[in-house]
Amino acid sequence: MATQRQLFELAGADDRRFSPYCWRTRMALAHKGLEVETVPCRFTEIPERVAFANHSRVPVLRDGDTALGDSWSIACYLEDSYPDRPSLFGDAGGRRFAQFFNGWVDLTVNPPLAAAIIPDVYDIVDPVDRDYFRTTREKRFGKPLAALRADREAHLARFRAVLQPARLLLAEAAYLGGAAPLYPDYALFGTLQWARCSSPAAPLEAGDPLSDWCERMLDLHDAEGRSALAAA
Repeated sequence: MATQRQLFELAGADDRRFSPYCWRTRMALAHKGLEVETVPCRFTEIPERVAFANHSRVPVLRDGDTALGDSWSIACYLEDSYPDRPSLFGDAGGRRFAQFFNGWVDLTVNPPLAAAIIPDVYDIVDPVDRDYFRTTREKRFGKPLAALRADREAHLARFRAVLQPARLLLAEAAYLGGAAPLYPDYALFGTLQWARCSSPAAPLEAGDPLSDWCERMLDLHDAEGRSALAAA
């Protein structure tokens, strides 16, 4: 019998799951201990596959009769719908911090990493998606993918620099959430998992405290993060 809970998530060639936002949701579901069937979607088939949710992007979660998109909205839904399961936020104040942190990752952390690894993402998307991906990303960044690749080290330097607030938090605890992971950990982990699954470039320098944290994150929930196909 098919599970009633499905997560529609982005997939590339070789069924590679690399979306940072889908990883946020996958880790949130694992945190709550909720079983889910993952449904792979290529870029060009997403609008049709998730039209039932009135959404055009993934992740999309179908949970019984409920269907919704957007990783942050899904996290809030899981917290409110499964209050007897481990909390993603800790308390009301924790939810507000998580919302701020989620926005900080979206607006400050992800852009320089995207500029660094988008040419590598092109290499791992399904071949049927490559024309779409190149056209939309070159329009977004205003330059060819080859030019982004040439500036990779500068983009990675910017990415590493903006992570300093997270390093300061991790100097005092094992996780951004404190002694145990909370949703801010999953928001930032999704970004580093995006790089791990998409690009051979090292997003962090050797000895970065975030590297140890990332290893802990990969081991969580029966090593859910390590199950992903990583870039060579």
